[in-house]
Amino acid sequence: MPSTLELIISHLQHAEKLHHKTQALGLVDALRVLQDWQTKRLLATYQDLWQSKRFRPAMEFFIDELYGPKDFSQRDQEIARVVPKMAKLLPNQALQSLEAALQLNSLSHEMDLNLTEHLVGKPVTRETYAQAYRLCDNRAQREQQLRLLEGLGEDLADVVKIKGISALLMLSRKPAKVAGVESLHSFLETGYKSFKRLGNVDDFIGPIVTRERQLMEGLFAQNDENPLPEID
Repeated sequence: MPSTLELIISHLQHAEKLHHKTQALGLVDALRVLQDWQTKRLLATYQDLWQSKRFRPAMEFFIDELYGPKDFSQRDQEIARVVPKMAKLLPNQALQSLEAALQLNSLSHEMDLNLTEHLVGKPVTRETYAQAYRLCDNRAQREQQLRLLEGLGEDLADVVKIKGISALLMLSRKPAKVAGVESLHSFLETGYKSFKRLGNVDDFIGPIVTRERQLMEGLFAQNDENPLPEID
């Protein structure tokens, strides 16, 4: 069975291949348009969580660091450069949460690219999105995405309980900047702080998994109803 370190490297390699494929297909801008639309969809679906002081930081983390229209290649390169040392320094729970986040990120990128290929030449609307979603015919991947999201929530809940993790992140901020891995450190620290404020993580992850599963079921259903919210 691969180690956590080996899995992290595998996810990074997959993400790099997807990045190069997106560039080779000339779909970088189209992918960003899709991801921007998906961000708006997330905000519409979870407006109650977004408006909550308790849940807002975690929502921002997921949108900014996992799902949003952002180029993660620099962060991934930083991780690849220092990951052998990280494996020795970070607590195992923190390393596992990083692995889960990277797997979720690369899987989401793969599905987004698939969607983008089906949307070439079309504006992204709730109608064209729903059509492309069905054409991708990747229910198994969608189910995996939800499992990964649920697992990541559990992993991060364990990380925030690690004794001394807050001090470790704070003290490593300047060395990370000097070492040229500032965006990686920001990713780890932001994730920690946002989930530290949640308390019971299930109160946040539970509604997201439930609503996303309902959307998935509705989108894959063979009927004329579109479960997606209206996006301005």
